[in-house]
Amino acid sequence: MDIFAKHFVEKVILNRETVPSFENYPFHLDAVRNLDSLLFHPKVTFFVGENGSGKSTLLEAIAVKYGFNPEGGSKNFNFSNHESHSDLHQHLTLSRGINRPKTDYFLRAESFFNVATEIENLGSSLLGSYGGKSLHEQSHGESFLSLVMHRFGPNGFYILDEPEAALSPSRLLALLVRIHDLTQQNCQFIIATHSPILMAYPDATIYSLDEDGAQVTALEETAHWSLTASFMRNPHAILKNLFSE
Repeated sequence: MDIFAKHFVEKVILNRETVPSFENYPFHLDAVRNLDSLLFHPKVTFFVGENGSGKSTLLEAIAVKYGFNPEGGSKNFNFSNHESHSDLHQHLTLSRGINRPKTDYFLRAESFFNVATEIENLGSSLLGSYGGKSLHEQSHGESFLSLVMHRFGPNGFYILDEPEAALSPSRLLALLVRIHDLTQQNCQFIIATHSPILMAYPDATIYSLDEDGAQVTALEETAHWSLTASFMRNPHAILKNLFSE
């Protein structure tokens, strides 16, 4: 069977010949400057990197190229509170699989409030798809997880931008269980994250984005995992060294 038979999106390609300059934003970012193409895992692909590496910018451009609203939601959401996305999507090509998803969603923590407001503006009849309760009447983490639990379904394509920003460690584990359940139902995820908990999902590809571009990286070799593991082994010694510098 074709390796890409289960993909909704196989890969992203940067059309480098159309880029006006790699010295200017967003093309000077680590995630973009050395990009040619990235293959996506049929289940879960992670983008990881330091703040400013461009992982969320690249993720956003992939989402916009796919047809999502830059602020999030389904492809039917067309609201806009602030036009802040780059023109990177204009220089990308998405290679899609032979199958089409039954449902899809772009979920980003930083603009989730705007998405929740748009859901309410579209009418109470839509709330049933989100658990039947106003997302604004729940905490940020509760509403975020409620959306994933109720709105995400089988045969779906989902892009998540730093979901850990809204969730406690225990809720991150609940999110992992939900992601696993959905990948068993033919769903595909692309996720930008700083969370080693999320990165630990076993059936995934991790791309580490740095000055050398995007490199496939084992969990234990990511800077996020190494730093977190070192800190958890001996937090007092690390803090003592930090505070003495």
